Amino acid sequence: MKIDIRSAKVKEINQLIEFEQGIVAAERPYDSTLKEGEIHYYDLLELIKSDEAEVMVAVVGEELVGSGYAKILTAKPYQKHTHFAYLGFMYVKPEFRGKGINQMVLDELMNWAKSKGISEVRLEVYDANLIAKKSYIKAGFTPNLLEMRLEI
Repeated sequence: MKIDIRSAKVKEINQLIEFEQGIVAAERPYDSTLKEGEIHYYDLLELIKSDEAEVMVAVVGEELVGSGYAKILTAKPYQKHTHFAYLGFMYVKPEFRGKGINQMVLDELMNWAKSKGISEVRLEVYDANLIAKKSYIKAGFTPNLLEMRLEI
């Protein structure tokens, strides 16, 4: 199976929105604060068109099978780096998981970030999402800060 990683195209927006809804469905068990019904995390068209972001897709033949994005953000004034790449929209269709596709997308996003002079990459993952955490640790990420919450 040949897997290509490339920039997403505006004409693929409907498939990308389906991926986003797959992410939302996978994350609902970890986040009781999410509203019911269809919700959107990302402005995918803005990300595709932005010079400060890159949306990548994994393609097998003509089929989109995975995605991810990197967006350059300004760091806090007290941090060593001035900017960092925030990663999100990481998704692989269930039938293509376990084939290294997520890592391939991550690698291309990090290459893009490096090409923009970025040396810090960050992402968020639910603490209870052990499979995703294991995947990111395997890719070289280390836990940094755990956000805590309490409903009152």
